[in-house]
Amino acid sequence: MSVRQILEEKGREVVTLRPEATLEEAVQILAGKKIGAIVLVDAQGAVAGIVSERDIVRLIGTSGVASISQSVRDVMTMAVTTCTESTSINEAMELMTHGRFRHLPVCEEDRLVGIISIGDVVKRRIEEVEREANEMREYIAAG
Repeated sequence: MSVRQILEEKGREVVTLRPEATLEEAVQILAGKKIGAIVLVDAQGAVAGIVSERDIVRLIGTSGVASISQSVRDVMTMAVTTCTESTSINEAMELMTHGRFRHLPVCEEDRLVGIISIGDVVKRRIEEVEREANEMREYIAAG
């Protein structure tokens, strides 16, 4: 099971913004699209950072609501962990667990091609375990 299979099922659309955008713009997009993170891209379309709901909540919690006028660049995570389409589901889960983040951009040849969430990974892993259990039941019943 690989990240490619998740993207083929859920789609490859990624919501992006430029780092110069304001946090207010980011919040409106997050709320409007009901998503948890936005990938920030530079002028060439390469991943420049990522900003999540958590990042914004932490900022407001420490700096107040007025901080919403800051640029996303001030809050975004710049060292973004990414994966490729050939990354296994288990490898993706391990990256997210150890990095303590919930969204993982997918890149091929430095080009953003999708994003997966921990929810996507867990859903796929549960489906895999259920399929294996059914196969085991069928095998036992046939014996």
